[in-house]
Amino acid sequence: MIAGSAALIAAGAARAAGDPVVTCRAGRFIGQRQAGIAAFRGIRYGRAERFRAPAAAPVMPEAVRAIEPGPACPQRGKRRPQAEDCLFLNIWTPAAGSGARLPVMLWIHGGGYAFGSANDPITDGHGLAASGDVVVLSVNHRLNALGYLYLARLDAGFPDSGNAGQLDLALALNWVRDNIAGFGGDPARVTLIGQSGGGAKIATLMAMPAARGLFRRAITMSGHQVTVSGPVHATLRARAYLARLGINETETRRLLDQPVEKLIEALDADDPVERSAIYFGPVLDGRSLTRHPYWPDAHSNGLAVDLMLGGTRDETRGFSDPASPEMRGLGWDALPDRIAAELPVDLLPEAVVRAYRAHLPAASPADIFYAATTAGRSWRAQIIEAEARARAGRPAFVYQVDFQSPTHPDRGAFHGIDIGLVFGTFDAADAWTGNDPRTRALSRLMQRRFVAFARTGRPDLPGSPVWPAYDERRRATMIFDIASRVENDPRRWQRELFAPVPYTQPGT
Repeated sequence: MIAGSAALIAAGAARAAGDPVVTCRAGRFIGQRQAGIAAFRGIRYGRAERFRAPAAAPVMPEAVRAIEPGPACPQRGKRRPQAEDCLFLNIWTPAAGSGARLPVMLWIHGGGYAFGSANDPITDGHGLAASGDVVVLSVNHRLNALGYLYLARLDAGFPDSGNAGQLDLALALNWVRDNIAGFGGDPARVTLIGQSGGGAKIATLMAMPAARGLFRRAITMSGHQVTVSGPVHATLRARAYLARLGINETETRRLLDQPVEKLIEALDADDPVERSAIYFGPVLDGRSLTRHPYWPDAHSNGLAVDLMLGGTRDETRGFSDPASPEMRGLGWDALPDRIAAELPVDLLPEAVVRAYRAHLPAASPADIFYAATTAGRSWRAQIIEAEARARAGRPAFVYQVDFQSPTHPDRGAFHGIDIGLVFGTFDAADAWTGNDPRTRALSRLMQRRFVAFARTGRPDLPGSPVWPAYDERRRATMIFDIASRVENDPRRWQRELFAPVPYTQPGT
C-alpha cells in the first residue's frame, strides 16, 4: 500500500457505478462524481527525502481510488492531516477522460512559505470548475524548514535544501504536463493561480529554469516576490535554527534523524535578520535560483508567461482584529512607531502619518495604520512587479478588490477576501463574503474574468468594458466591487508617497 490517501485497489474493485475513471501516463485513477464534476483527490505526484530534491512518483501498477486528499506538510497549528510524505494533488474536472483540452487552473495555497494546505474547504475546486468549464487542481508541497532550510553552505550534501518546496511545485507541473490531458485538460494552457504566499511562490517559479515552459499564464493574488533570500542571510537563519535544535553546524546530518515534530517545534526560533519568528523561503542558491524574480528587472523566464496580478484595498485588516482593544486604543502619538515596525521601507513614519491625515482627515489612527501598511507592503510590491513588466514590454493585467466584507465590516476588503469570491465557496468558515445576490454576482464576474484570462491570456468578456493592460502612463486597474469598473492610477498619492524609497522584500 502507498502512504497517503490514494489507496491501491484491484482493477475494477470497490468502484461504484458511474465513478469517473482516468487512465494516463501516471496510472489509472478512480474518482467521484458530484453534480457533473469529477473529483480526484490525493494523487501522488512525487516522493522526497528530507532536504533533498523530489523525484517523480512511479507509475501505479494497479488502479488508485483517489477519493481522499493527501496530507499537508507538517506545520505549526492544528491543520490535519499532516505528514512529511505530502507530495499529493487534487483535481476537479467537468471532462474526465474526454480529450476535451480545457484550460487548466492550478491553485497554489497561501500561508507564506510556512503553513497552508491544498485541502482547505475555501479552495475546493468544484464550483470554479463547474462555473468556468475548466480543470482545477490544487497541490501540497513542502513548507517551512522542510521545504526551505538552506544548508548548502554548511553541508554540500544538501545542495537543493533551500528551494526544495519550489522544486516540489516544479515537479507537480511536470506531472500536469504529462497527465492532465487524460483529465480533459490542455497541457499547453496551464494557468497558475495563488494567493498570498501562493502568489509569491508563483512569482518565484517564474524565475526558475526548472519551471520554464511548464505553465503559460499566472494569476497572483496579494502575493509577490520581488527578491528572494540571499545565501548569507539564509545561512544565518540555518545556524539559528540548528542552535535552537541543539545541533552543531558541523553535524547537519543529525537533522535527518530528528523526529519531524521536533523540527516543527524549532520553528519558534528567533530570526537573526528580522524582528520576527524565523523565516524560511526561497533562496538565491546559484542552482535553482540564479537571480531575483523582479530585481533588477523582471526575470526573462517570467516574461514568457501572461500575468494577472492584484490585491485587496485593506490587506492588513486581515492580519489583526480592528475591533481589538489594542487597535481601538491606538493613539496618534504611538502611530508612527507602530507603522514603522510594519513597513518594508525606510521612510520617516511621521511624514507618512502627516500625508495620510492630510488626505484622509476623518480617518482614525487605526484606519491610517491599515491604509499605510497595506500600501507600503503588498501593494508596493505589486506595483513594482507591474511596472517591471510594463518596462519589459510584457504588461500585466492589474486588479484591486474594494468589496467589503458584509459579515465582518471592520475588516473591509481584507487580505484573502478574493479567495471565496474566485472559488465561489461563500459558506466556508473563513470566507467572510456573505452569500447574498450582490456577493454572488461579484463572484460570478470575477470567475468569468479569471477564466477568460486562463483561456486566452486576456480577461475581457463579450459585452463588458475592456480591461486594459497596465502601463506606466495610464496604470489601468480593474476595481472589483458591487459596481466593478476600470480606474486609472487608483490611490495615486499613496503610490507617489512610497515610490522614492527602496522596497525591501520581507524575509530577504
